[in-house]
Amino acid sequence: MDDSTWDRVQWLRGWLDENAAPVADDSAKLLRVLKIGEEFGEVAEALHGVMGANPRKGASHTWDDVTTELCDVAVTVLVALASCADDPARLLDERLDHLVRRALPE
Repeated sequence: MDDSTWDRVQWLRGWLDENAAPVADDSAKLLRVLKIGEEFGEVAEALHGVMGANPRKGASHTWDDVTTELCDVAVTVLVALASCADDPARLLDERLDHLVRRALPE
């Protein structure tokens, strides 16, 4: 990710702040975190469609649908992170570094 990614994430967060129905206290943060679950459900639906797991629908999706939905999940997570943290880019970088270090052989 580069700086323009975070600029666009912050723009989306600001757009939501200005255009979503007004809510009290930290409810906007709560709703943005819960939105991740909704988006994950769309990934699951697309994956079921790829696998033809629903006999009523058959093969209703493609792997392109799955990857598009995964991107929606990623953006939703980044917007939620930007809504909950003052410096989301730093937090993500630090956490990613931690996870990579933990996975490295000793």
